[in-house]
Amino acid sequence: MSQESLHIDDQPGTQAGCRVLRLSGPLVVTTIFGFQSFVRADMSQSLIIDFSHVPYVDSAGIGALVGAYVSRQRVGRTLALVGVSQRVRHALEVTRVEQLFQFFDSVSAAEGAAVA
Repeated sequence: MSQESLHIDDQPGTQAGCRVLRLSGPLVVTTIFGFQSFVRADMSQSLIIDFSHVPYVDSAGIGALVGAYVSRQRVGRTLALVGVSQRVRHALEVTRVEQLFQFFDSVSAAEGAAVA
């Protein structure tokens, strides 16, 4: 069994109140714990998650995303997804959670929407 890993690059956005998480690797049951820790620790007004290098997600990864969305919504903060592949988007559609998320083609577009 191969060990999958998820690299998370956490950086401030170019706009005040924005934070960007750039993910590299699959968001799956074996990798969600680090992701959840980053999301829980983040206190920014707008969290942008760059999925450009996420090849796939499983049900646990989708659950972690929904959990991130719910916890941020509850306190009036936003969550945006950037660079979501067709495969990941299809997984979100099949599980009927895609309507929860805002999707953008670039981090700059997501930051622009966050400050608008």
